[in-house]
Amino acid sequence: MEWRKSSRSGNTGDCVELRQDLAAVRDSKRPGVTLPASRTAVRELITRLSR
Repeated sequence: MEWRKSSRSGNTGDCVELRQDLAAVRDSKRPGVTLPASRTAVRELITRLSR
């Protein structure tokens, strides 16, 4: 599965990445550890953070 990070993350490597299907998140510094999440929860998180 492909992962993506925010275009605002820069090049520091300190970012949260989303799985392409929005079913999990991970810390770019520890890519082997993922946090499963529902698409609804991820969308809600994105909505709240963009306010």
